[in-house]
Amino acid sequence: MTYKWMAILHTFLFLFVATFSVTPWYFLMLTVAQILFVPLVLRLVLRTEQRIYFLVIPAIIAVSLLQMTGETKFDILLAFIYLLFTLVVATYGFKRFVQRGFSHLEEFAIDMGFMYLFIGGLWFFASIVELDTGFSPILTWLTGIHFHYSSFLLPIFIGFLGRIYKPIGYKLLTTIILISPMVVAIGITFSTLIEFVSVILYIIGIYGFIILSLKATYKNSLQKRCVVTSFGALGITIIFSLLYTMGNAFGLFGVTIDFMLKFHGFFNCVVFAAIGVVGWSIWSPPTRYLGWSFPVSNIRGKWNVGEKILSNHKGNSSYSGLVDDMNVYVDSKALPSRIIDFYENTQRYRLFSEVSWHTWFKPFAVIYKIFSKKMQQLNLPISSKQMEMTGNIVAIEDGRMKTRAWIRKVEQDVIFVALYSLHQKGDKSYMNIALPLPWSTMIGILELHEKNGKLLLTSKRASTSDAGIYLAFGNNVFKLPLEEQFLLEEKSDLLTARHQMRIFSVPFLTIKYKIIWK
Repeated sequence: MTYKWMAILHTFLFLFVATFSVTPWYFLMLTVAQILFVPLVLRLVLRTEQRIYFLVIPAIIAVSLLQMTGETKFDILLAFIYLLFTLVVATYGFKRFVQRGFSHLEEFAIDMGFMYLFIGGLWFFASIVELDTGFSPILTWLTGIHFHYSSFLLPIFIGFLGRIYKPIGYKLLTTIILISPMVVAIGITFSTLIEFVSVILYIIGIYGFIILSLKATYKNSLQKRCVVTSFGALGITIIFSLLYTMGNAFGLFGVTIDFMLKFHGFFNCVVFAAIGVVGWSIWSPPTRYLGWSFPVSNIRGKWNVGEKILSNHKGNSSYSGLVDDMNVYVDSKALPSRIIDFYENTQRYRLFSEVSWHTWFKPFAVIYKIFSKKMQQLNLPISSKQMEMTGNIVAIEDGRMKTRAWIRKVEQDVIFVALYSLHQKGDKSYMNIALPLPWSTMIGILELHEKNGKLLLTSKRASTSDAGIYLAFGNNVFKLPLEEQFLLEEKSDLLTARHQMRIFSVPFLTIKYKIIWK
């Protein structure tokens, strides 16, 4: 079935249900999302995944019967069928996320929309079966509608926008939109002040996307008018929400739920949702994510990673350095000879380190230390005292090119087992480092750059780069929200290095090295 005919059939079905509905008129605002908007948007995202449509059909039939038959003994079953459908959608979203990880924020927004729909299904189920949620029946139903519009449609719309236009501000605005539904839920549950703050966040995010939608390039002028109008409608409805929450928090205005249903609901259904779906139906931009194509180590660890990996996979030879030729990565003539020699003849050097966990992360580091000591992997000390790291570099077979394991120890404790290799993409060479973990492997893909006579190794990823930190498990390669940067420079008769780790762009670990020629 073509998308056009699918849209026509779902529209006629909704009109039929609306004609014979036995519930108050405002219940149709959720029904139109369930019968029309949700299936059409799913089709736009999952163009090649048609199996989910076998669950769309029973789901919309269940919703239609609930709307036309009033209260019956089958209501729980019908509501459960729709709940099961939203669970499958959420599972698809989670599957998409696991296959890609924290990469391509626009795709993560779509994933979150899928997963938020399940929360909407839970609230819809609670409303139909009249569960005691601690809220009035109308608020329970309104929460369900909120997770269908603001938490399902909106994240997917901003995901589509991000596929065609993703400036610097897109990351912040998308983050605001994605966390706002949960902040709203916390506010409704615990504090009218938090609810007010959540609306302020929505205002920042929505008006930001109105601006971005004006700047983006579309298939044609009709699509631009539709998309801008859709986001613009939210700019109006969010003001109603602001007045409503100000009334709840401060008693300043008398905006009622009935007013919100008539005006806020109308703009969301007809202008934001309907025109938005039409706009993105004209042309739904394809994803920029094409999968990861770099080589991945086939070695996976068990609970004791360090010694067991080495005993099972050690080769018959050793290497003098982490790389054979630094010219593969950078122009060696632009760097001090001692830096080049360190990487090509690592065994000639002594390594002294100072590990500094950032204050906010220390409690997590202490807990992690319990497991890392057993694993003998990423087993960093809690103390910032300077310690010498010893070790050796041995040949190892893991399915990649010229792989070598650098085993680093502090006294008798294994600290790191890092498997060094390289790969090329186009005219660029990457350092491809694997750290076996229990039944998985963490992969650091690093770019190397010369910076004013210093060597910079970074996992910070450009749009077309392989650089990043990943987790390989099963057949999945998951982009982690981690970044690392290693800056090596020559000072007098020694080398110094600063290794910094970040999570969600927040620093949590810094290691300082002194590297001395033996």
